[in-house]
Amino acid sequence: MDSEALKKYSALHPKPAGLTLQYGTAGFRSKAQQLDHVMFRMGLLAVLRSKALASTIGVMVTASHNPEEDNGVKLVDPLGEMLHPSWEEYATQLANAEEQELQTVITEICQKAAVNQHKDASVFLGRDTRPSSEKLSQAVIDGICVLGAQYHDYGLVTTPQLHYMVCCQNTQGQYGKATLEGYYEKLSKAFTELIKQVNSDSGESQRHLKIDCANGIGALKLSEMKPYFPKEVLFHLYNDGTKEKLNHLCGADFVKVHQQPPRGLELEANERCCSLDGDADRIVYYYKDTSGHFHLIDGDKIATLISIFLKELLAKVGQTFQLAVVQTAYANGSSTHYLEETLKVPVHCVKTGVKHLHHKAQQFDVGVYFEANGHGTVLFSKAAEAQIRQLAKEEKEEGKRDAAKMLENMIDLINQTVGDAVSDMLVIEAILALKGLSVQQWDAIYTDLPNRLLRVQVADRRVIDTTDAERFVVTPAGLQEKINGLVKKYKLARAFVRPSGTEDVVRIYAEADTQEHADALAHEVSLAVYHLAGGRGAPPRP
Repeated sequence: MDSEALKKYSALHPKPAGLTLQYGTAGFRSKAQQLDHVMFRMGLLAVLRSKALASTIGVMVTASHNPEEDNGVKLVDPLGEMLHPSWEEYATQLANAEEQELQTVITEICQKAAVNQHKDASVFLGRDTRPSSEKLSQAVIDGICVLGAQYHDYGLVTTPQLHYMVCCQNTQGQYGKATLEGYYEKLSKAFTELIKQVNSDSGESQRHLKIDCANGIGALKLSEMKPYFPKEVLFHLYNDGTKEKLNHLCGADFVKVHQQPPRGLELEANERCCSLDGDADRIVYYYKDTSGHFHLIDGDKIATLISIFLKELLAKVGQTFQLAVVQTAYANGSSTHYLEETLKVPVHCVKTGVKHLHHKAQQFDVGVYFEANGHGTVLFSKAAEAQIRQLAKEEKEEGKRDAAKMLENMIDLINQTVGDAVSDMLVIEAILALKGLSVQQWDAIYTDLPNRLLRVQVADRRVIDTTDAERFVVTPAGLQEKINGLVKKYKLARAFVRPSGTEDVVRIYAEADTQEHADALAHEVSLAVYHLAGGRGAPPRP
């Protein structure tokens, strides 16, 4: 390590005095002007991680669904997964080190993580469309170059595309070609093969879909992908970033939180529409019925649709594959009930955060996971995938072979590295076409229980400690008993509270038989949190 070069470059990316940041599920996120030093240092860390694992590591510059003024960075591990938790600590340590400690901290990380500094290293880099992203990407490159590593800058890509590239590179092309063309070709080929099976008598010959691209990267990449799609599929892009600000009154997060359509997209009755988020790793669908009522179809209903389809195909193939759905406590009670009672698919609840869902889903032959916010994917075990591909090639019985071929195309269409709005959208479009379902019929599979999300500011979020996948409060004493008592007052009711991962806020979720009851329950629970967990400011008002 050239300590003079490190000093010189580090001085070009100084750390603002008194700033402390924490690497969380979403990496680092903050106002863009506070992140220059963090980017430089994550360039350094990516090189160390690459040397430690003798693999290519990804660095993505994005703040996803946050406002345009923010930015962020996350590292991608060799198979396209999120950075290992033990290295999240190193990331936080390195980002917060004072200038003069930098060399020492790097040496410490190398010792703790057994990094061989003489190994070669390689890093893949991508960024979203924020005005600040290009300059911040350059800071990452400075960090990579100081430690003498190779890098490939993919420039503007969606977050899932970078995850995909990293996985392709480290599987020596087994997962696919580590190029954008490779990504477009693999997905569009699988999608086209599936769409070919659609019985042309069963409804629309042309498939129209309106897509809100959150004024982000999704618009650019879907435009690039257009030539790859079959001609009967018509995707209409809105909020494409040419006029408005990223994520402003649009995008998957806005639609999910405000339960209303995005600005810049006119909803006609019963038209199928969807919204991506700013870096295209989340998707939600929605429509307006003939009486003008807005219907949201979130991650829970997406997981249900995919599970119904996969369960049918797996039954046709006649193998005993273990299919399971993984949810968090935020999943609507109706979805859990439908999956377990009607579809007879086991459901597992884990802590909030994609890494927990992903980890659990890896334990099954076929693991479907989605957060209610529309982030999710499907994982196939190596053994299940190999068996499906073999059946698609060698099975004598036509019905079984056709089902296996469909499953094989689903495997290729799904981005198994991470939730991918573009891939998920194509999976949904293919299933709706193959099953001849309208958006209203999909929505009618089950009816969501009315629910309400609230937040209460507290002096210190650490006073709240939870267990049982965040569904039960351990501390402060008396809070869970209070919640239990409030829940008993209402029919079909459920409520839980959990501390935010990033700010001194406690998040509250409540559902009940009517919206009025869900609202009342959420408010009563928020008052209990305010009084028992050190609320700040004025008490919550109904």
